Amino acid sequence: MKGTVLCAVYVLLCSYGAGPAPPVRAVVLGIAQDGGVPHIGCRQERCEAARRDPSRRERVASLGLVDGDRRFLIDATPDLPSQVASLDPGRPASRPIVDGILLTHAHIGHYTGLMYLGREALGAQGVPVWATPRMARFLRGNGPWSQLVALGNIAVKEMEPGREMALTERLRVTPLLVPHRDELSDTVGFRIQGPSRALLYIPDIDKWERWDRGLPEEVAGVDWALLDGTFEDPAEVPGRSRAEIPHPLVGETVARLRPPPRRAQVLFIHLNHTNRLLGDEAAVRALGAKGFAVARDGQELEL
Repeated sequence: MKGTVLCAVYVLLCSYGAGPAPPVRAVVLGIAQDGGVPHIGCRQERCEAARRDPSRRERVASLGLVDGDRRFLIDATPDLPSQVASLDPGRPASRPIVDGILLTHAHIGHYTGLMYLGREALGAQGVPVWATPRMARFLRGNGPWSQLVALGNIAVKEMEPGREMALTERLRVTPLLVPHRDELSDTVGFRIQGPSRALLYIPDIDKWERWDRGLPEEVAGVDWALLDGTFEDPAEVPGRSRAEIPHPLVGETVARLRPPPRRAQVLFIHLNHTNRLLGDEAAVRALGAKGFAVARDGQELEL
């Protein structure tokens, strides 16, 4: 009888302290295009100001996913060290730096941060890295990334575009193929599903009209849409052909989604250092008046 009472008290105390599970979250860890801000070789005031004042710097676009004590990154950027620190500053040294990394494609702002997992830096052991079959072949077949595989710093796992996969019991992702200068690999965005809400993450695409999916329909099915906002003005990059670096202009994306979606909040990400939406308050207000916004580094989106 005494043992039965003690067991009942123990169960009661455990249930009282358990409480609801913490929410699943997406965390914006950077909003800039691959070169970041300040951008190499840039002498515009925005970049010069960021050199003088580190608080005005912008990290390269990345998204963190959090479920309890599980942490995942979408893309391994050149800012990986600070991004993993932001995602989980109190993570015990006995645990892997993250529980996994999902790659969108083989452009420098999206995978080169893997270098920090190698023997010259962290010397990580078996960090899961999800990639499409073509991206996986690129990593396995080209140094220095192949060395990360050979030394066991990363464990490359293949994901099939269009097929949902579970990262945790409460967090699922579906890679979605998008058209985008696929010189070294193909390119994907992600549809991310939490317990209550969904998010669409597409930081890079050539043109929405080249996608085999309809942007309005995809956005209508989620609560958050973080979309390619690389360029705002076609004259932003003088001396370079935009045909070499195609991206939809922010205004083109806005026009394609007008009127603003009823369900989803659309946030622009992956902004080039020339994009006035990075610092022009009047331009940001004008975008907001249309029902759209720019993502903020550190912004948390509950899923």
